[in-house]
Amino acid sequence: MKTAYLYVRVSTDEQTKGYSPQNQEELLVKYCTLNGIKVLRVIREDFSAKTFNRPEWKKLLAELKKNRGKADFVLFTRWDRFSRNAGDAYQMINILRKYGVEPQAVEQPLDLSIPENKMMLAFYLAAPEVENDRRALNTFHGMRRARKEGRYMGVAPVGYVNKITENGVKYIAPEEPEASIMRWAFTEIAAGTFNTQQIFKVAQQKGIRCARSNFFVALRNPVYCGKIIIPKYKDEEATFVDGRHEPLISEALFYQAQEVLEGRTRHFRPKIVTGETLPLRGFLICPLCGKILTGSVSKGRSQYYSYYHCFEGCSSRYRAEFVNGIFVDELRKFVPTPEAIGVISKVVSEAFKDKTRALQDDKRQVLQQLTEQQNRLTKARELLLSGDIDPADYKTMKTEYEKKIAMLEAKLSQFTSNNDSIDKLLYTAIDNLSKLDVLYENGGIAEKRDIIGSMYPEKMTFDGIALRTARVNEAALYMFNIINELEGKKNGTSRNKNNLSRLVPRTGIEPALPCENQILSLARMLFTQS
Repeated sequence: MKTAYLYVRVSTDEQTKGYSPQNQEELLVKYCTLNGIKVLRVIREDFSAKTFNRPEWKKLLAELKKNRGKADFVLFTRWDRFSRNAGDAYQMINILRKYGVEPQAVEQPLDLSIPENKMMLAFYLAAPEVENDRRALNTFHGMRRARKEGRYMGVAPVGYVNKITENGVKYIAPEEPEASIMRWAFTEIAAGTFNTQQIFKVAQQKGIRCARSNFFVALRNPVYCGKIIIPKYKDEEATFVDGRHEPLISEALFYQAQEVLEGRTRHFRPKIVTGETLPLRGFLICPLCGKILTGSVSKGRSQYYSYYHCFEGCSSRYRAEFVNGIFVDELRKFVPTPEAIGVISKVVSEAFKDKTRALQDDKRQVLQQLTEQQNRLTKARELLLSGDIDPADYKTMKTEYEKKIAMLEAKLSQFTSNNDSIDKLLYTAIDNLSKLDVLYENGGIAEKRDIIGSMYPEKMTFDGIALRTARVNEAALYMFNIINELEGKKNGTSRNKNNLSRLVPRTGIEPALPCENQILSLARMLFTQS
């Protein structure tokens, strides 16, 4: 009696087309009963037939190889259940014949010993392959058309979620809290204060859910600034279109972050990671050996104690709680009085006006560069029409010029969207200046270190009693002088500023002027602390 393995295969999208496993198995068993064939086993597969890299088929092949001559047939309903790739199918038929097994489709029977039947076999195998290729091509063109219309295709990136309208149109929408975390990540990348790995770790602590590699890829994705990339295809060059989804960041911020990621913009990146009780770690100099003090936590009998200390071989060691308290007392000296607030407000307003004038100059410069790139693109087009350059060179030049034009237009939009009124910003910043010490004490470790770094650009030395530094932020020092001067006039006294003389910037031919830009910078930094 002849023996056979019954092979039942179906893919998920085919179950609605009459290819259910139950129907196939019933048909094959009936065929074997009518023809007196003994069924050895039924193999059920739920996998695509594009290749033979299928789990159950590989097990069957190993069994046929081990037990050569045990089976006569491998039966299936149609040839597209066997394979949808003609080349792979012919190769697999030869392998089965080496094992003494004949593959056969009960609904499309072919006697392969007759040469002419191989033409019919080619048709049966090629038809499903053509169907697959056509379906794949239609899907590709459909997705490309959707991208050109500004729709994002595929699984939503980090910070977005896939949604569908009542009409069945798919789209992506921001998803919190990941969306806010990605906005923060792009802002930090553009600032260049921390490296990408450090930002990823903080993003994880904030609640982002993705692998590190996915996070790094996301930072390069223009979808976050509202752009959809159309990949290069045949004669069509790669390009960007405006997406229909809501952008998380501006184009200017996205390109600024890309410049930092590509290394064209360099910033100082602090590498110190410290605990909540050691905010001054890395900012203090040892008074004995001149090294940077580190910090650590020691376990006592009932609790933990934090210390700033030097390295092995040096005896400098100070209680962190004591040093932190002294620093807060020093910081309170820079909290402005109500009288000083009025003066500082006026200085910031004047500085902003000067800054706006500088921005207008920058805007004119960007416009000039934009016009220059557009003229170059026009010139290249004229050279192509006149036959002076070939189409390949023109495509290269066009891609380069359009990329520069897109970046310049993004910078230009940043200038145009600038609001000349800073009343709200100024009010909030001055309010934060008036509670600088409170912001420091209530802030997290990152906020504390931001304030320390902005107030003291150079390291401080703690001698066990007081903090000394070679230089204080000039804007903070200027405010400190305003506070002391106003308090001195109010009390009818004159304060001795000899201990501050070394902190005042050297003057050249002209006397030192108020550092408006630095005050504005400090005010903006404090504005973000709320």
